[in-house]
Amino acid sequence: MIVDALRVFATVAEQRHFSRAGELLNLSQPGVSLHIRNLENELGTKLLHRSPKEVRLTEAGAILYKHVKQILSHYEEADREIQLLRDEVTGSIHIGASFTIGEYILPGRIAEFANQYPQVNLQVTIHNTEEIIAAIKSNILDIGFIEGETSDHELSVIPYMKDEMIIVAPCSHPLSAANAVDKDMLQNQVWVLREPGSGTRAFSDHFLQHAQISHKRSYIFNSSQGIKEAVSAGLGIAMLSRWIVRKELARGEISELRIRHQLLERNFSIISRKENAATMAITVFIEKLLAPVNPDRKPPV
Repeated sequence: MIVDALRVFATVAEQRHFSRAGELLNLSQPGVSLHIRNLENELGTKLLHRSPKEVRLTEAGAILYKHVKQILSHYEEADREIQLLRDEVTGSIHIGASFTIGEYILPGRIAEFANQYPQVNLQVTIHNTEEIIAAIKSNILDIGFIEGETSDHELSVIPYMKDEMIIVAPCSHPLSAANAVDKDMLQNQVWVLREPGSGTRAFSDHFLQHAQISHKRSYIFNSSQGIKEAVSAGLGIAMLSRWIVRKELARGEISELRIRHQLLERNFSIISRKENAATMAITVFIEKLLAPVNPDRKPPV
């Protein structure tokens, strides 16, 4: 490493002796000589006058020594700051999250983390799952929280938590009065869906295809808030995370259509680039986020 050679050169210049420099650096005299020779070959000039009594800097050596002291000082300062990031919870984290996680789960957890570690600067970007994955791969984000999983070989994936998906309907919907519904009762309904690329849309598409449920008509919204408002207004039924609708359900603004003998779940995951080393702040943040947290859920009928 060039820094090692520069450190050897500076020590020889200050001690004016190869052997004494070697003792201070725990290097043999041939090892010291090799560093100096490699440095002279790289710069294409002689840096030291050697004699049996002493070692003196050449004119080129004096110029290099002046700059080497600044280089080593800057390097040591950078090393201290980097170690501080690794050993102390400080620095910054740019977090990406899909809509469900970013709007309904992370805010409270981030507030807890920020109160405990006020020296960490947090920035949150909310997009759908596909956009979060792309931003992680482009090094725009440090870590991402996505709905579902990814098999991308460039990414490290940590399971975060389970998420219960439920079907919600307007309170005036004919199925809202039922204690539970069978899948065939969901045929030919009007559905309100998220946009393609959303983790929620991917899950609902999989459910509808696997259950062979056809719909009379569908409307697409690019936000869960829009879907909630549409369902509440009577537009149709929708599949959303229980996190998203728990307040509206408690207030009686919409109804839950419970599927008989079935609990629908998906995974939330934490992703990052495999090649990126995590700072202490990121490591501690993930540890805090992995503490169990789930809304109350009802067992299958």
